[in-house]
Amino acid sequence: MYVQHLSLTDFRSYGQVEVPLEAGITVFVGPNGVGKTNIVEAIGYLASMSSHRVSTDKPLIAFDAERALIRGRLVRGAQTTSVEVEINADRANRARINRANPVRASDAAGILRTVLFAPEDLTLVKGDPSSRRRFLDELMVTLLPHRAGISADYERVLKQRNALLKSARISGKFSASHEATLDVWDQHLAQAGARLLHARLEVLAQLQPHLERAYRQLTDGSKTAEAIYRSTLSGPPNDGAPGGGDDFLGALGVADLTDRFIAELLSQRKKELDRGISLVGPHRDDVELILGGTIAKGYASHGETWSLALALRLSSYYLLMDDDQTPGAGPVLILDDVFAELDASRRKKLAAIVSGAEQVLVTAAVGEDIPEALAGRQFQVIPGGLVDGDA
Repeated sequence: MYVQHLSLTDFRSYGQVEVPLEAGITVFVGPNGVGKTNIVEAIGYLASMSSHRVSTDKPLIAFDAERALIRGRLVRGAQTTSVEVEINADRANRARINRANPVRASDAAGILRTVLFAPEDLTLVKGDPSSRRRFLDELMVTLLPHRAGISADYERVLKQRNALLKSARISGKFSASHEATLDVWDQHLAQAGARLLHARLEVLAQLQPHLERAYRQLTDGSKTAEAIYRSTLSGPPNDGAPGGGDDFLGALGVADLTDRFIAELLSQRKKELDRGISLVGPHRDDVELILGGTIAKGYASHGETWSLALALRLSSYYLLMDDDQTPGAGPVLILDDVFAELDASRRKKLAAIVSGAEQVLVTAAVGEDIPEALAGRQFQVIPGGLVDGDA
């Protein structure tokens, strides 16, 4: 799969720009702050309907504009698809597929698949659990876009339940009516949480062998990389598993996870009422990254941390390739300003691995940061536009 053409209107720093693209390697070169990342951010948004840089859409719309438009022409094998996304400041975003009637933006998610490498990926290893949860949830939705509803349902129920707990804490009273209402929300949270937990565990199990492979490719292979899910749900009694029986949870179905969820909510009820917040559920889980049997966070060297972060993204690429082996279905690889952060050895290894993808988009402040294996069509990025270096 590749993006054949990209058009931006009032997106970030671009009032209007047309970007002709092709299969193979394309490099965008320009000083920091000129708008290189804005281009690949738009392509990433076209795939997932979200930005890897900001959590809300407002910063994506140019100053004094009411909306931003991203248009892409996508090629998958012999099929060409046009996707247009309208990002609005004061109403729901809309999308058009092949110029048909507008639909919800979420309905266009997943038509394009991308895997993006960025300097922010270090937070996958060094950052708080929310970074790793987001990584897993985004991969989960990329594999099956309808799973976006699983996360949305859970967040909606969690918000309502937290409001009830907060109200009870502020009032200082927990009446029979409160208890009956909380019992209902416990059921809703357990059901939604079990579905989300089950999906996460399934994706992580699929990712694990690819993670081991990717880390070996990026290093000398002396250490093995692992990703272990740490749930707030307890494991079976006396199983001795660190972190609460996480391997056991992976063997359970949604119904069993729901029962375990409800039991854990009941055991934590007093603490939750005291604090006015939900203490059990996927929103408090973590993915523990292990190198050579040791927790990576706080113990891995800077080089190991970079290799592990890159391996997580690379393993996502391998999983997506494995998920759909149709010719021309592979995801677009985006490497946003990562080579400046890597030593010569890691640059060379990463470039050699990704250079064979159907489409690779690379950004760099200076051309010297780009490894020879990724020499391709080059654009010079200037304020508000592009200059085709091959023209």
